[in-house]
Amino acid sequence: ASGVPIDTVRLSLQEFFMRLNKDPKRWGQPLSALLGALYAQIGLGLGAIGGKDSMSGTFEHIDVPPTLICFGMGVYKASKLISNTFDADGGSGVYLLPMPRDGYGVPDFEKVLGIYSALHEAIDRGEVSAAGVVEEGGAVCGIVKSCLGNGLGCSFVEYGADMFAPRFGDIYFQAKGNDVLKEVGARIVARIGGEDFVLGGCTVSGKDARDAFCGTLEKVYPTTAPADGEVKTLSAGGGFAVRKGSAIARPRVLIPAFPGTNCEDDTARAFERAGAQAKVFVVKNRSAADIEESVKALVKELSEAQILAFPGGFSGGDEPDGSGKFIATTFRNPAIAEAVMELLYGRDGLALGICNGFQALIKLGLVPYGDVREQLADAPTLTFNNISRHVSTMVRVRVATDRSPWLSSVKVGDVFSVPVSHGEGRFVSGGAELDKLIAAGQVATQYVDFDGNATMESPFNPNGSMYGIEGIISPDGRVLGKMGHAERLDSDLYRNVEGNYDMKLFESGVKYFG
Repeated sequence: ASGVPIDTVRLSLQEFFMRLNKDPKRWGQPLSALLGALYAQIGLGLGAIGGKDSMSGTFEHIDVPPTLICFGMGVYKASKLISNTFDADGGSGVYLLPMPRDGYGVPDFEKVLGIYSALHEAIDRGEVSAAGVVEEGGAVCGIVKSCLGNGLGCSFVEYGADMFAPRFGDIYFQAKGNDVLKEVGARIVARIGGEDFVLGGCTVSGKDARDAFCGTLEKVYPTTAPADGEVKTLSAGGGFAVRKGSAIARPRVLIPAFPGTNCEDDTARAFERAGAQAKVFVVKNRSAADIEESVKALVKELSEAQILAFPGGFSGGDEPDGSGKFIATTFRNPAIAEAVMELLYGRDGLALGICNGFQALIKLGLVPYGDVREQLADAPTLTFNNISRHVSTMVRVRVATDRSPWLSSVKVGDVFSVPVSHGEGRFVSGGAELDKLIAAGQVATQYVDFDGNATMESPFNPNGSMYGIEGIISPDGRVLGKMGHAERLDSDLYRNVEGNYDMKLFESGVKYFG
């Protein structure tokens, strides 16, 4: 359904059954399940390359339901793949592509392979813009869910009992043509249009459908959090001081990777694409000798770098007592701290921290103060999201200042989309310190709504940050900390979520040395 050719697919099986003991009937359940899986693999010509089995799903006299799960993964060009989210520009026709099967529900595998091959070719030619798989609730449920993401509605032209049946393997898709895949049995079942869902004599508003889809678990796993606090859209211009040193064609970037860091490779690639030389330095902490060796090596690496970049992740598992503390503790070492200050002010260098790296910068004091210092009680910090869980979503951020080399390629007021993924991203500060930060033009970016206005409203502000603050800079702008993962940028990413994702952050940092 995503456009992957079926002959590239490989499978992985996971079984979960009750404890078998010596009962032949209990042994028969996993055996029959695996025989069925083998039958399907032979029919499809696909192999299983791995898996996991668990035969202990029994507590006293309570058994788990017998379960066999099959995962599939294939490979194809990212530029050709599609999602299951219908789009207003993708065509008004919604089609159902049924799988031929016998009276027991077993597919005719030979015909299925032909149908899936025809579907792949249609997606490859651009005739199919989005597609999904029929699951519980049938085709009607799947089609409604595929409309909800972009606020679309549709009218069903077919709504018999089969449209509500869990016909696993059937595929529904969006297309512009009238006879797409008609030769392999596809038929039109709905027309996209409006914001409501019409089925026979029944009409359900898009809002009611969204509330029904999201509302079941909203009290357990909320998608939004209460919004409160003052907010104002900020703008501070004036630019930054030009670098006085000689030009450096390919500035060196030092990226320290701590246990739990997981964005170092993305960060290195982003800097390399921008023209820098990036080096990932792995900080060792398995023994006192390892730590001592890492400290000495870090000082040397800092002396040769022009940019220090702290990547995202969960250093030290965000323990003890909050994120970024292990990084901050390491960089408060007098020798390392001195090397950092020499990089920034002796050699006119730059520093960047993203997500976990921002948490480290703010605990070190490099933002907002511009130097390494102990964190005071009223100093700005990052704490747990007000939604009380990790957030992983897309947000929009607005540039609030141009007083930093890192923001030299954008203008105040520009809005960018960026992925966020964090559990402790809520920016908080004592009132006096926050006022100073705002007055000095050190708020770099703010979370904004669809109208480009800074907001406290969830989910636009995903963590409840005060004043909608997503990123801040040091007084002279050479240090930037931000929560959004600007490094997670490549062609063919986020194709079903519109937005401008490129802040030119890494190019701007490299350009500073040109």
